[in-house]
Amino acid sequence: MPKALYICYFGVREPLVQTQVLPYLRELVKGGNEVELLTFEPEKRRTWTREEIAAERERLAAEGIVWDCLGYHKRFSVAATAYDILCGTLFTRRRIAKGDIDIVHSRVHVPQLMASLARRLSRKRPKLLFDIRGFMPEEYTDAGRWPENGVVYRTVKRIERWLLRDADGFVVLTEKAQEILFPESRETGRDKFGRPVEVIPCCVDFERRFAGNGHELRERMRAKLGVEGRRVILHLGALGGLYLCEEIADLLSAAKAEDANIFAMFLTQSDPEKIVPLLEARGFAEKDYFVGRVAPAEIQGYLEATDIALSIVKATLATQSRSPTKIPEYLACGLPVIANRGVGDVDSLIEENSVGVILDEFSAEAYTNALHAANALGNVGDRCRETARRCFDLKTVAGERYRRIYKKVLERD
Repeated sequence: MPKALYICYFGVREPLVQTQVLPYLRELVKGGNEVELLTFEPEKRRTWTREEIAAERERLAAEGIVWDCLGYHKRFSVAATAYDILCGTLFTRRRIAKGDIDIVHSRVHVPQLMASLARRLSRKRPKLLFDIRGFMPEEYTDAGRWPENGVVYRTVKRIERWLLRDADGFVVLTEKAQEILFPESRETGRDKFGRPVEVIPCCVDFERRFAGNGHELRERMRAKLGVEGRRVILHLGALGGLYLCEEIADLLSAAKAEDANIFAMFLTQSDPEKIVPLLEARGFAEKDYFVGRVAPAEIQGYLEATDIALSIVKATLATQSRSPTKIPEYLACGLPVIANRGVGDVDSLIEENSVGVILDEFSAEAYTNALHAANALGNVGDRCRETARRCFDLKTVAGERYRRIYKKVLERD
């Protein structure tokens, strides 16, 4: 039975790990793989007791996942990351030395660096699967954390090229990322060196999430929010940075000009001050919006209470590689989507399946036209849900493709 070590540079309690790591590992276990998970826990000594770690290990072991964790360090960013890389490399080298690891599966660049260094320092040669997820150097530049074409950016790009050469197989989130990084694989499923490449978008576990009665949830949540008879437009996720608050607020303003009774909903962990002043400057009173964080178990209810969902993100080279988790969640709840062009495969998904509207520019006229086009779609809830299951189902899309890439990587000489 093949054994994998999965390295993730996040904490096991973080929502991303709960929705976009553990579900995939469960699918790999179902496919006959043994899986070990290494995570990096923020403020480990303060946020975890020995008893809690033991309980979490026991819970994951019941699902067939062996869990280990190291601390994540943030202070003095570059030095902290270097220290984490050293610790992760030594841990991975020790696991490789035991001789039972067949594949090291790394989620993004920092874990892949740990894996590559550990293999270089080992006599054993497990396969390396680089789960790229995004264009990390470009993402940091877009976010303003690194100067464009600065020393740090150029250094990381050199490391990235080495990591790409050293890996035995790859996962990317979008067909656009596949075209940019591995154009030959669009036809063959392998890069120019014969290494397998798989496109696996962010998917949804329909058994654990979005399984409730949508109509009942909608009526109950709309009553709770006091939005009966109002048209609700939703933004789910972060605010600021690549998420264009001014443009979102302008689109909502265009919606309010068409329907004074419109209601804006923001489910976000970001500071409300990033969007509330923009809404109020455009005539939204407190009764016209909701901005706040909700428990993951409650998200479906809020989505079901909505009529139109938004995905407005700055389009850059980095966002070509993105598969926004919110898109399958929107569609799973039957919501048509208004999104801008140039982010991952979102535009082709929406246009080919008629489950929303694509903005080609940010202007008052474009917003109004998009809102009219979204209304003209009519009742597309069933089509949205069918598209979500066909394109983003955890079992039939992510599970099948991860098991397939494992098989191909392990079969390579």
